[in-house]
Amino acid sequence: MVKPWTCLITLYVLLLLGGCARPPADQISSAEQAIKDAQQSGAATYIADEYAKLEGGMAAIRQEVADQEARFALFRDYGKVDQLVAAVKTDAERVKAESLKKMEEAKMSAVQAHRAAEDAVKHAADLIATAPAGKDRAALESIKTDADALKASLNDVQMMIDKSDYLAAQTKAKAIQEKSQALSHEVETALAKIGKAKPVRTKKKK
Repeated sequence: MVKPWTCLITLYVLLLLGGCARPPADQISSAEQAIKDAQQSGAATYIADEYAKLEGGMAAIRQEVADQEARFALFRDYGKVDQLVAAVKTDAERVKAESLKKMEEAKMSAVQAHRAAEDAVKHAADLIATAPAGKDRAALESIKTDADALKASLNDVQMMIDKSDYLAAQTKAKAIQEKSQALSHEVETALAKIGKAKPVRTKKKK
């Protein structure tokens, strides 16, 4: 016959063993760091959907920990937390790699857009320089002012590139290019009206 005190000792030991179950704090911290590394690689900007899934995975980990903490100590089991942590860390590494690739592509596109904007600004400035003032001097001065402002804006694009804000740099550069092309078209239209659209041909000496 099993004595009552023996049962109490057995239950006490089981409670101690159950009470030893603790959330895998180090593993959870490593998952949080993996997500942070992915965020610093630009994941939230370049692959926002994938980054959101990482945050969702971290939320699931915290929820599972909370669920286990709410249970009686004897019945706590953090095995699922371990599984969730492993999945988040694996996904975070993948997202980080993809984000770095996207960032490099964005950098190349930003640099190309900056160059295209520079060419457009220069073309507009060259056209403006050939335009005679005449009675439209005020209008020409206004166009020159706009062109100078666009040229100055190119510095903003370069600053964005230097700060790794590549998407904003692309947007800014494209806007500068489009405005420069509009100025060029305006000058070309004016030149065409006064017969300056075509280059003057010099007569060959006989």
